[in-house]
Amino acid sequence: MIVFLARRALGSIGALIGVAVVVFVILHLSGDPATVMMPPEATKAEIDAFRHAEGFDRPLLVQFGAFALDAAHGDLGVSLRHQVPAMSLALERLPATIVLAGTAFAIVVLVGVPTGVLSALHPRTLVDYAARAVALIGQSAPTYWIGLMLILLFAVRLGWLPASGIGDWRNVVLPAATLGFFSTAKLMRLTRAAMLDVLAADYLRTARAKGLTATRVALAHALRNAWLPIVTQLGVELGTLLSGAIITETVFAWPGVGRLAVQAVFERDFPVVEAVVLLAATIFVVLNLIVDLLYAVLDPRIRYA
Repeated sequence: MIVFLARRALGSIGALIGVAVVVFVILHLSGDPATVMMPPEATKAEIDAFRHAEGFDRPLLVQFGAFALDAAHGDLGVSLRHQVPAMSLALERLPATIVLAGTAFAIVVLVGVPTGVLSALHPRTLVDYAARAVALIGQSAPTYWIGLMLILLFAVRLGWLPASGIGDWRNVVLPAATLGFFSTAKLMRLTRAAMLDVLAADYLRTARAKGLTATRVALAHALRNAWLPIVTQLGVELGTLLSGAIITETVFAWPGVGRLAVQAVFERDFPVVEAVVLLAATIFVVLNLIVDLLYAVLDPRIRYA
């Protein structure tokens, strides 16, 4: 187990370094931050002074070397717009994203898994067709369109829920439902497919022949053996919800990391974009490691020697 963790840690460090290199190069090829940060009436001397103060007049390789050295010490620079450490700015927005993603993840688990199980237990019935139709819509409709339709219905027409902002539990309902809709549809289809594969196994026929109830066969035997692909997908979806809520946070004016990233991209605030991307990459790496360790818990046949 220790050797496995050490190898995964080294691989994770390599992945984060790769992400840092790609993001740094893409950002610096996207344009000059001075054209956005400086006012229109700024003189050429003032623009050159800004570039020199921020180090943008140095060769790209020299800039990356300085960035990598600072990042190794936990310093990702200072926000060009807000003049505060970029990582602290991202961490300040992280709790709002965790609340949104956590609520959406609860919807994914509580709706996606049971619906997928029911669909597999009752194939080619009205329940199955309805679940598959919802899953098809969830994976076909754009997230922003789902969010706008929910706002028009529940906020504008019915007036039940607020359309944007952060506050009490009512504010999180619409953005969480929007964010979790796509992942719920995907998990429904995956759970249904995994359950159908397991339900056709010989040992489940034996369990039915012994007189076990359909509920016990489905939950104690079939679902337990179908958990591995479901848990894998849940880990991926949780990472996606935490780091991929950009569209949802923008539509609902939710002050999270995703909305911060959008603002930083438009403002060409390079340190903030780099901090957000590296934070998201770190979340993905940690969640993937946790999922790998859960395999041994769910399936005793899996051992990390």
